[in-house]
Amino acid sequence: MSMFHSMNTTSSALTAQRLRMDVISSNMANVDSTRAAVVNGEWQPYQRKMVVMEPKQGGFSSFLNMAMSKADQKSVGNGVNVSRIVEDETPFKMVFDPEHPDANEEGYVAMPNVDPLREMVDLIGATRSYEANVTVFNASKGMMMKALEIGK
Repeated sequence: MSMFHSMNTTSSALTAQRLRMDVISSNMANVDSTRAAVVNGEWQPYQRKMVVMEPKQGGFSSFLNMAMSKADQKSVGNGVNVSRIVEDETPFKMVFDPEHPDANEEGYVAMPNVDPLREMVDLIGATRSYEANVTVFNASKGMMMKALEIGK
């Protein structure tokens, strides 16, 4: 394991959480967008997007099995990757507004499936995770600086 392994792992988490915050911001910006994409010649509302993350190499169970068997103690996690950004398949909210230009024959408008409360909770979680990873990064940096001072 290299000296910078912890920093590389933490930086991958910082990058992933930053992307997650960007996607949440996009969701919040489009909370009222009724014309996001054209499907079969008709406008569709914005669909909420979510970030899917996975470990860069191996899963938790593989690391747990290695730790329990005491096989290769040098094998530790390698960080996180954003595997894909998926669209939330929950149905659109139907709001009665017969004056809206996108209202159907019954007067209902299909609104995006974005819930601002859920987005704020996700944003708080992503922010806290980002802050925790910054703390870990700074602690690693501090330990390396102390090791260099000892070597003087």
